[in-house]
This record gives sequence, structure tokens and C-alpha cells, in this order.
Amino acid sequence: MHSLLKTVLLALIASVVLLMAVLHSWPTRAYSTVDVRQRPGSGVERLLEERLPDPDPSTGSIPYRVKENVAGLLARNGCVCEGEKASVNLPFAKLLFPRVSAHPLHTAFQPSQLDEMKRRRAKEYQGFQMRSQTPADLLIVAEANSPLQYPTQGVEVRPLKTILIPGLALKDLPRDVYTLNFSASLGTFNVAGEVEGVKVRGDGEMHMTLASFLLPNLNRQLQFITYTNTLFHPSTADTVQLETEGHQALFTVKIRHGVTPKLYNTGSDGDKAEYNISALVTIATKTFLRYNKLQDLIDSIRLYYPTVTIVIADDSENPRVVSGPYIEHYIMPFGKGWFAGRNLAVSQVTTKYVLWVDDDFIFTANTKLEKLVDVLEKTTLDLVGGAVREATGYTSTYRQTISIEAGEEDGDCLHMRRGFHHIIQGFPNCVVTDGVINFFLARTDKVRQVGFDPRLARVAHLEFFIDGLGLLHVGSCDDVIVNHATKIKLPWGQSESDKAYAKFRYPPASSDATRTKNGLLYFKNRFQCLTHN
Repeated sequence: MHSLLKTVLLALIASVVLLMAVLHSWPTRAYSTVDVRQRPGSGVERLLEERLPDPDPSTGSIPYRVKENVAGLLARNGCVCEGEKASVNLPFAKLLFPRVSAHPLHTAFQPSQLDEMKRRRAKEYQGFQMRSQTPADLLIVAEANSPLQYPTQGVEVRPLKTILIPGLALKDLPRDVYTLNFSASLGTFNVAGEVEGVKVRGDGEMHMTLASFLLPNLNRQLQFITYTNTLFHPSTADTVQLETEGHQALFTVKIRHGVTPKLYNTGSDGDKAEYNISALVTIATKTFLRYNKLQDLIDSIRLYYPTVTIVIADDSENPRVVSGPYIEHYIMPFGKGWFAGRNLAVSQVTTKYVLWVDDDFIFTANTKLEKLVDVLEKTTLDLVGGAVREATGYTSTYRQTISIEAGEEDGDCLHMRRGFHHIIQGFPNCVVTDGVINFFLARTDKVRQVGFDPRLARVAHLEFFIDGLGLLHVGSCDDVIVNHATKIKLPWGQSESDKAYAKFRYPPASSDATRTKNGLLYFKNRFQCLTHN
């Protein structure tokens, strides 16, 4: 009896200690709900548009003469693909006199398909623009607190191209002669139209001066100032200096190519009821020795998604054949590694989204990929994780917030904490965070943009999210759940493949794998330390 009471008392004490530990680690701050849905416009954008100053009505009647050689360089907001006609009809003319040819791309579709293709493409492009543009790309003009009015942001030119500089003006400043000087270092200035009563010096050069006795005429001339990038660089910026007597201003002209969209023809309009998961999602996994678990994963997927493509990267020493409908099995060098396998698998995905799963996961009725697709289709998120239920019944989302604190010569400090930033409006089971569990759906092009460092062979996960900080907008939903096959095996029940897998997968803390991971954080990412809970 005494022994029984002692056992009960010890169990009670252990339960209290466990409960206190859980309460101590449980997030205590209140989380807000934030709208991250994709939508046609935003209050910030409308506010900035409203702040654009109207053109001075007094300048509208001032005549000007167009300079065709400059105005012809400006973008016309409409491109035309035109080929060159053959000028001579001689043998080998195409080799001796190569000419430009034009190929209309819409002919890839049947006429009956074209309207549908245009509509789908327009919808996908709208979503792409919502994800890739921010208020920092919008034009802002600083109205004249000093006499100078000029754009403070949003001026952009493509390499070696020409633009009109918007928003330039000189406000009332009594003087006999009004002068304005322009200077740049990566391009030249010119005027697309010439206004009477304004003298222009240095047109076509990096330094240009305007002078006039008439302020309205000068302001009219400022509406035709062009900037032409002359030094090629695919992504940089030029600082323009604007100066009048006693006053000076600087503004930046971004020089960069436009972002080329990567759009996916998903075959549906994006309504939740019509999501075609097979056209939208590819399931990717990496396997090593555990063919029995891999087959259980495949069998479980086929119960719910019989036509979804499964891409498998395999670096086993003696690989077995894994085949079947909608299965792609890629063999790697032996022991090449975890992140190298992720790179290989993702490189073969042709769908808009890729679902990453471990090879020992099992799909159930709660593994609703449609829910994860719905989140990505309707928000600006790039990646959304689900939840993993262990054989013990415990369910984990492994949400991590990641932040970097700037350091000095020794490097920056990396801080990781359990938790999330805020709840997603419209999706009460979903939150925004920085790192999630090893079960997530992501935009394929964004995963490729971040990539997986192949030097991380067997021990790695959050390193992907560390590399993606600032590139990935990450969410997590706890109502999409995949099961995890049991890891509990008695020593006498382990097969040789189980033992070999454990040797690679769980190296000691002092092993080369751990040193490699810490070394990459130190050198590649320039961190001096890591803190986490």
C-alpha cells in the first residue's frame, strides 16, 4: 500500500512539473488579426495617388515643339512585335543578311481556347502583381516646401532606356532669371519638347541647365525633361541632383529590368469548389533507405489524390525501383544529402505549387490540400505549413519566428522563438510566422528562389527559412493535418535499413554535420550567435 501511494505521489508531482513547463512556454501575448488577402487596391495606394500634385493649369496653354529624336525613345505603354521584310532575294541571303523575325505566341492555342487563356492569364498576372509590388514602388512627389518640387520615390527606368521624369516644378521665387541644374552619374538628360523662352544647355549630357525669364515657361519645360540610362547594369540606381540658387534636392532613379512573371495555367478559375489539385500541386519528397515507409506514404496519397504527381529524390546506396502512375523517381549519388534531394525534387516540379512531405508521413481525411491551396490563392503568402500528428496523438505545427539583430564586426545575432506574428483575417485557423514544420505547400518559383543549401546533408530544416527571411511570406494552418508514422521501435525489432538510416539521420551533437551547420550560419549568413527556445 505504501509503495502504491508513493508511485501515485511521484506521478502527481511529474504531472504538475510538466504542466508548469507547458504553461511557461505557452505564448501569452494577445495576437492581432491582419488582412493579407490579395485585393485590387489598398488604402495606401489610393492615399499616395491622391497626393500626386495636379499639373499647373497656367502652363497648359504654353506651346512647345516635340523633339522627335528624344520623344521617340520614350516607352509608349504598348509594345509591337514586327519582323523585317526580306530586302534582297539571293542565295544564302538569310546567312549574309540576317533579319529580325516576329512570332505571335497566341498561335500556340486554338482560336476556341484563346479567350479562356487570356482570362486565366490576366487573373494569374493580377495575383503576381499583388505579390510583387509594394507601396515603395509607387510614385511620390514632394511638393515644394523649398521652391523645388520633385519625385521622392517611384521613378524607374529600364537599362539603357528613356523616361520622362515626373513631378518636376519650381514654385514662386522672385528673381530676374530662373535657373535649374540637373546632374547624374549613370545617365543623361534631355528634353522631349522645346518651350519658347527657355534656354537649354547640356542636353544629351550628364549635366544639364535650364534658364528662363518666365517661370511658367520654365515649369512647362520641366514637364518634358527626360532621363536616359547610359551605363548598363541590370539592377542599380542613379542619384539625380536638382539645384536652383540656394536650394538643392536629391532623388533616386531605379535602374532595373521589369520582373518577368512566372504564371501557371492551372485550368481553373480559382474558386475553392473548382480547385484542380492535380493541376495545381505536385507532391515532393526525399527518401533514403526507408522504402517501406515511402510506399505507405504513396498508398495514403492515392486514397485521396489518385492523379497528383509525386516526385521522389532518392540517395540510397542500392536504390530500388519505385514506379506507378504519376510517380517520378530520381536517383542521386549515395548519401548526397537531405537538402540536395530537396533541390532535385523541386527542380522537376511543373505545377504552381509544391507540397513538401517527409517519406514517413501518412495522408488521412484531415490532409485537405484544398485548404492550403485556398490560403495561397487568396493571400499574399508564399508558403503555408500544416500540422503533423504523431503516433502518440500529439499534433505539432512547429511555428517559429525568426529575427536578425544587427551586430558589428563579429556579425549579427540570429534569434528564433516559438510562436507567430498574427492571425490571418478570413482564415481563423491560420497565422503568419517565419518557419513551419516539415509539411508545407509553397509557390514553386519562390522555393526555387530561396533554394536548399546542398552542404546540409542530414541535419537541417529551419536553415531554409533562415535563408528565405525577407523573401518568403510564411503562414501556418493547424486544421490541415498529416500523420507521422511511429518512430518507436524496440532494438530487437529494427531492421538493418532502420539501423543504417538512424546512423545517418541522428549523428551525435559533436559530429561534422553539426559543425557544418554552425559553420554555415557563422560564415555564409554572417551570424555570430544563435538564440532560441
